[in-house]
Amino acid sequence: MHNSASPAALPDVAFDAVALARPLDWVGMDAIVLPIRLPGADGHELQVPASVDVAVDLRDAAARGIHMSRLYLLLQQSLASEALTAPALRRLLDACIASQDGLSTRARLRLRYEQLLLRKALRSDNAGWKRYPVEVEAELRDGHLHLAMAFSIEYSSTCPASAALSRQVNARRFAEDFAGVRPLSCDAVRDWLESGRGLAATPHAQRSRAEVRVELKPCFDELPLAALVDALETALGTPVQTAVKREDEQAFAEANAANLMFCEDAARRVAAMLASDARVSAWHARVAHFESLHPHDAVATVSGRNP
Repeated sequence: MHNSASPAALPDVAFDAVALARPLDWVGMDAIVLPIRLPGADGHELQVPASVDVAVDLRDAAARGIHMSRLYLLLQQSLASEALTAPALRRLLDACIASQDGLSTRARLRLRYEQLLLRKALRSDNAGWKRYPVEVEAELRDGHLHLAMAFSIEYSSTCPASAALSRQVNARRFAEDFAGVRPLSCDAVRDWLESGRGLAATPHAQRSRAEVRVELKPCFDELPLAALVDALETALGTPVQTAVKREDEQAFAEANAANLMFCEDAARRVAAMLASDARVSAWHARVAHFESLHPHDAVATVSGRNP
């Protein structure tokens, strides 16, 4: 006959004497796989998988360890039942501290997941989904919630120097082809520009990425991912596309011509947008242009604090 001990009779070495007793800054678990709920644009919540880190401090030097299973169960229940907002994160962190029965005074969470946003095509009536990797950091200390969010966006960057060099080559060919043509009609120039002869050189462009981390002010409840993505993609002017017809590809080429930029230019555009956002208290950005001319990347970083 199988004989198991009752829960009350199971040994618990967590209450054994502590060797080298001292408080610990953080104790917890990393990379817990859990579903989380995100507010959807249409009012319906979305459930997505996430990787979650959780930790509390261990202030009681005489305590051997924290109540780790309590943290796991709290995460599992809270993240699956309530959408991810600043008030929801505060409630969860409060519960994490309370679950430790006086052992802890601080708690923190890190959540990594992917947000899908529906993006409209540039000119056609189509739309498609784009993936944005997100990391949310939340810490509750001294009764104050500290909230940060990191994410990345991809865009196209066309080199201004390469564009200038290409224009020079195109102009030289035009001068050669029309050196003896008089009179020069608008129709003839248009036909030449639309022909293969009208494109003697093209500037190099490449997919690029902006990695952004923002610290959020405590007076806002929602995590403003979609709003920040929209603002940054507008500032850069050339976000990568999803559903593309020929008219969309032409519009994308026009957008690249209107937004020639080195990595330094892109970093300044990102900085100007983040510096003007009332939801952001501090920010850091890194842009990388994955060069098609070189086997290495061009990168720039910028950071700041808002009043």
